[in-house]
Amino acid sequence: MSITAKAGDILVVGAGPTGLATACTLLQHGVECRVVDRRGGPASEPKALILWSGALEILRRIGVAGQLRDRSLALAGASYWSRGRQVGAVRFGALEGTAFPAPLCVPQSVTESVLYERLLELGGQVDWSTEATGLCTVPPGGGATAEVTLAARRGERTEELAPRYLIAADGAHSRVREAVGISFEGGSYARDFLLGDGEYGGRLPEDEVQYHLTPHGVLVVVPLPGGGHRVFFDREPVGETLPPDERELQRHLDERGPSGWSLERTWWRSTFRVHTKVAATFRRGGVFLAGDAAHCHSPAGGQGLNTGVQDGFDLGWKLAAVARGAAPELLDSYETERRPAALRALRNSDRQTRLWMLRSGPRRTVRDLVLTLATRSGALDRKLVPELAQIAPDLTSSPAVPGDLDAVGGARPAPGPRPEAGRRLPDTAWEPLAGTRTRTAHGFLAAGRHALLVVTSGTPTGTAADTAGRLLRSVRQSPLAAQIDVLLLAGRDGDGVAEGGAEPGVRYAVAVESEPLFTRWAPDAPLVLYVRPDGVTAAFATATRWRELLRHVPTVRPDTGTEDAGTGADAASEPAPAAGARRGSDGA
Repeated sequence: MSITAKAGDILVVGAGPTGLATACTLLQHGVECRVVDRRGGPASEPKALILWSGALEILRRIGVAGQLRDRSLALAGASYWSRGRQVGAVRFGALEGTAFPAPLCVPQSVTESVLYERLLELGGQVDWSTEATGLCTVPPGGGATAEVTLAARRGERTEELAPRYLIAADGAHSRVREAVGISFEGGSYARDFLLGDGEYGGRLPEDEVQYHLTPHGVLVVVPLPGGGHRVFFDREPVGETLPPDERELQRHLDERGPSGWSLERTWWRSTFRVHTKVAATFRRGGVFLAGDAAHCHSPAGGQGLNTGVQDGFDLGWKLAAVARGAAPELLDSYETERRPAALRALRNSDRQTRLWMLRSGPRRTVRDLVLTLATRSGALDRKLVPELAQIAPDLTSSPAVPGDLDAVGGARPAPGPRPEAGRRLPDTAWEPLAGTRTRTAHGFLAAGRHALLVVTSGTPTGTAADTAGRLLRSVRQSPLAAQIDVLLLAGRDGDGVAEGGAEPGVRYAVAVESEPLFTRWAPDAPLVLYVRPDGVTAAFATATRWRELLRHVPTVRPDTGTEDAGTGADAASEPAPAAGARRGSDGA
């Protein structure tokens, strides 16, 4: 049986966390896709354990962070031990401006199952036992960019597809990456790594990760949600990859751990080789690499899955925008933004792994001293934790971040503080008046949609209300209108805002900032900001330049009517979904 799909289809190869995050994001933005995986069903192996703040904020936008938090263990910190004594420590939980100040321990199998349930809830599905058996790229000029043969593993049928866009989320041994000829650059550690999840006797840590750095090698101990621990070791390669037996695990535990620790039983054991590689490019035509297909890391710091989930969300919302009419050039920003993030995560995990492997001599002494001094000064907390959390991206050089349009247009920017384009929008508290129940900026943005914020230091009336109305009128002409929220944030209440809501007919959200933060950006005239679905401020301009700002919002085209085509209330008088109302308090 042979079926030819439409050229406009989006195909996701791989239904791990990265592929599922991509597909869920596309579906949330109203764009269908097909997901295939050569496995017979969702993973049962726990594999990766740690979810950091940056990935958790993305998972919140996808709508699964609450379920993951319920099935997780919050980690309080990490400690480093050498020669039987603690030489360093990092405390978690102090990150500011996020709903996830500490990392969560969640087995990868749980993350996958929650994302899979979300995919089904959104109307998607996965074609299990289906793999891409052949792939060839099509020369530019045609509607499709790739031809793929999909074969059901049981051999019932094959399908010939010609997707316009293909997302390779099929792991470190990606067949798609190999088929399109993208090199995977890097190397492998000359050590085997083995682990065992199970129950252990003795006083193992209850809420922190421990690193025991010994002449025999490293011992990593991670407490698991629901009880038990993971122990993780390195060893000399022995030429096989069979899982270690419990006697070997106990032998390494005796060599490297505190006295009295004993293995009682295990429910999962694994041996593997660690690679540190990154693809030479994350894109070739309409084929995109994401997650382990684009980069693979040491498990140190738990960076791999976190980076992959963020790849998937970034690619998902951009593909959705292009599929609904945005300029295809938006996709050029995927590699510009995500490859540097992958390289940072790779360098971070590689640096930690090499510290693990120092076994004796002066370098080990120096390492222990540096850890001790960095802990006492607080430098370890200040530098290491934000790096691992991946919560503060610098996208100032991205083509998807136009920045300060007043400065670009030659106008004189207002004096005083200004937003930071290319940076994650900071959080601020507000009192909701209409169109939203959220009480913070991050709660409003947790919906994962595009957002237009009209900020005024005055009341939510007059020019600010008129601008918000005009924005909403133009937004309604967009194919992605349901994925764009408009909010008017004022510095103080006004006569036009009745108790418990805005004046009749207004359909954009209205709030009053509790303490001046955003409203300081507009001391004399309203300011309009475009915030991307990932919470990054992409562009801003004074209200008089709202039409120019809309040209930088994917799929939105400014109203071609006259400047005085209706007041804010008139422009917003047609029924429309209340901005941000799809979520509860704080968007959780």
